[in-house]
Amino acid sequence: MTGSAGLALGTRVADTLAGLRPLAPFFCLYVSFGATLGFLSGGAPLILRARGVELAEVGLLQLINLPVGLTFLWAPLLDRLRLPVLAHRIGWIAAAQGAAVLLLATLSFGEHWPLPALLTLAIAACACVATMDIALEALVVETVPAAQRAPMASAKLCGASLGGILGVGVLVGAYDSLGWRGAVLACAALDALCLLPILGYPETRRHGAGGRPERWSGSLARLRLLAGRVLALGAYFAASYLLAGPNTLALLDLGVPLAQVGFLTGTVLPAVNLVMALAAGGLAARFGTVRLIAAGALGVLASGALMAAACAAGSADLGVAATILNFVAGGFLGVPVFNMIYRWAQGPKPATDYALLFGAAFFAAMPLRVAAPALAGWIGWPGYFAATLPLYAAAVAWLAVAVGRTLRADGAAR
Repeated sequence: MTGSAGLALGTRVADTLAGLRPLAPFFCLYVSFGATLGFLSGGAPLILRARGVELAEVGLLQLINLPVGLTFLWAPLLDRLRLPVLAHRIGWIAAAQGAAVLLLATLSFGEHWPLPALLTLAIAACACVATMDIALEALVVETVPAAQRAPMASAKLCGASLGGILGVGVLVGAYDSLGWRGAVLACAALDALCLLPILGYPETRRHGAGGRPERWSGSLARLRLLAGRVLALGAYFAASYLLAGPNTLALLDLGVPLAQVGFLTGTVLPAVNLVMALAAGGLAARFGTVRLIAAGALGVLASGALMAAACAAGSADLGVAATILNFVAGGFLGVPVFNMIYRWAQGPKPATDYALLFGAAFFAAMPLRVAAPALAGWIGWPGYFAATLPLYAAAVAWLAVAVGRTLRADGAAR
């Protein structure tokens, strides 16, 4: 009996690994995406704030992330133009990732360069990584069956979370020993290594496995449909950042040491996201996507109320607890949201659709991301967090309605 049970367990483990193997090339690139963005934009705001930089100036560092929200401007080029040698999507992935590696290598020599030059190189590297990401998501839409998209969304969030641990928790944490050049070159080397597995992916053979495009594709009706979805996602991303994004800055103002805040941001947050991404796919299948979104949103709202109370009371411990609760509750939302973005991008131009759905929504939230620290400095942290609660509740309700409509339409189509 014991032998047969062990054999059955071994068979299940082997089957699980076989099912996860196709996700590995995507997972590796998601790791590099998270590590590069984490290294370029994750640690700098905390370090500068700890040095006494004003909140309004810290907010300007969010401009490093600007290319993530502008990919819709050049995404049509990725859909129309095929680069030589490699398959369509993999060619763009290789070109963009290779350019990011070269820019990071150049950036490694710039420890004492003027800040505008460093910022320009960082934004350019971010643009390359963002371009790689939309080409990768188009590859998902075109080659990954719909039934496997939830695991793919989990792989995306797990990879990005692990990348965040490496880019912020490890590289920034080891900055004193690595130095500027060592840390930046380590990030470049990681990007180069993570590119290799996707080069062997059979894009041509699997093209079309992602399913048929939506019937509105290419028509004015589809543009109207995408516009509504972009607005719902944009409101959600903006409200989510307003409520959760400045948490770590608030912790610094509550007296939490920079090292502890860095540990929360660079290690605890991505680790929680990784665990929640692994669990969210199964929870969505069991309880339903809309219910999972609602449960996560309630937890995020509770964390915002706790953070407002912590700032009013000047309690650093309560602020840390509220931040961790936000990490856990927000982690429930990643898989259903990105799984739905894959579903909504299922058209003949998936790179453009994905860039609009994610990039344009991200860009719409950018002014609020930049202004949030200054707003908090003006009205105070307690008032700031209290004001964001109704905005978040309205935005997540709008998103849940849009998701519910799509799920009902899919059910009716079947």
